[in-house]
Amino acid sequence: MTTPLAPSRASDPRRWLVLATVAIAQLMVVLDATIVNIALPSAQAELGFSDNDRQWVVTAYALAFGSLLLLGGRLSDLLGRRRTFLVGLVGFAVASALGGAAQSFEMLVAARALQGVFAAVLAPSALSVLTTTFTEPAERGRAFGVFGAIAGVGGAVGLLLGGFLTQNFDWRWNLYVNLVFAAVAVVAGLLLLPRGEQGRRQRLDVPGVALGSGGLFLLVYGFSQAEPQGWGSPWTWGSLAASVVLLVAFVRWQGRAAQPLLPLSIVRDRDRTGSYVAIFVAGVGMFGVSLFLTYYLQATMGYDPMRTGVAFLPMVLALVATAQVSNNLTLPRLGAKVLVPVGLAICAVAMLWLSRLDVDSTYAAGVLPALVLFGVGMGSVMPPSIQTATVGVQGPYAGVASAMVSTSQQVGGAIGTAVLNTLAATAATSWAAGHLPATPAVVAQAAVHSYDVAFTWSAGIFLVGALLAVALFRTKGARGRRTATVATPVLPHAGTAATARV
Repeated sequence: MTTPLAPSRASDPRRWLVLATVAIAQLMVVLDATIVNIALPSAQAELGFSDNDRQWVVTAYALAFGSLLLLGGRLSDLLGRRRTFLVGLVGFAVASALGGAAQSFEMLVAARALQGVFAAVLAPSALSVLTTTFTEPAERGRAFGVFGAIAGVGGAVGLLLGGFLTQNFDWRWNLYVNLVFAAVAVVAGLLLLPRGEQGRRQRLDVPGVALGSGGLFLLVYGFSQAEPQGWGSPWTWGSLAASVVLLVAFVRWQGRAAQPLLPLSIVRDRDRTGSYVAIFVAGVGMFGVSLFLTYYLQATMGYDPMRTGVAFLPMVLALVATAQVSNNLTLPRLGAKVLVPVGLAICAVAMLWLSRLDVDSTYAAGVLPALVLFGVGMGSVMPPSIQTATVGVQGPYAGVASAMVSTSQQVGGAIGTAVLNTLAATAATSWAAGHLPATPAVVAQAAVHSYDVAFTWSAGIFLVGALLAVALFRTKGARGRRTATVATPVLPHAGTAATARV
């Protein structure tokens, strides 16, 4: 039994306005992972929380977002994409308002966690709206080029906007600004998104939700504790071990559940798995650029928050331009098997360039070329990977397939945060210990050395990702032959597991 593709909406002139609406929502969700970082010193000074506690302002968002994405994606399939999209927007706006008005550390952390909950509802429904709106190949390429560019540059845009708001207004506006984004997107969504869509009358896979969300929560939490607690802490290795147990149980359950949360047919497809791997690696690498380069620009080069954000603009422009070229010109001609590994390799070269930074390096020679290269590389990775991850999933599992995109990026960012930060901290300590006494010049050089180590490891991660992408993606010809003969995933009958592959 097959399920036909959703009818094309190419005749609907409002489809490009739908893209703009989805883009606003996606930008709001992605930039919120970094926009608050720049506001943290000011928020800490006003609310009076400790250095040990400040990580929870960031971690609370990542924990809720990363652990609930699969549930959010499935809810968009069951309840309808329009409904979950609007609920996610309104909920995210309310949570942002609560965070902006926070009078205590506890209130701020609770608001950030609530933001993560609604982001987990909003992100997959936004991507599934795009997936089901653009089905004509040429237009789909342009649409996913825009969406992928936003997914790639959102962190850098957050740094730019956060620097501007913190420096010119108040740290609270880093949260209040979401009210503006959400208001525009809600009005547009009410007017533009189709009303006729009905939710699917199916049962929610409650055991799958418990196992999957619990496993992802412990995975993100475990890695988030690696830097403050150390890898030997039970809070770190105990959480990671428990996450492995839960995620293995989740996979086994999905293989026999009547109505699985995540049909294994979605992740068994080599092209889709290759896309998830590439997005995961990109999430790891983007952390290396956004965090360590931010520290380098501010602590070593003396940039203020606003100038730091502006320094990332060349990367943003390069990524946006490359995203359109890659999705509309190079992806149709070369296929993901060529384009994505090449993009990951370019990112590796950019990281190696940054690993040569010293205390006396200049922006023009030491930073700018690497940022442009990184933008070109990410523009060649993110849009094609997102498009390949969602192509062919037009039916009852578009939401959960879309959720896997955000899950890959969030988990990649969490792991990148823990691993790279730990490697950098260890490198700084070792370098300083070998160059006593600890004069200001030695401390400054130790910090730069730690950034260089993080960039070097990021380069290695990108190269491993490139090799995996080569191994996983099918050739353009093989993918075309398979697409012509295999139908999209269908909703499994009661008592059976999904076995169709795309």
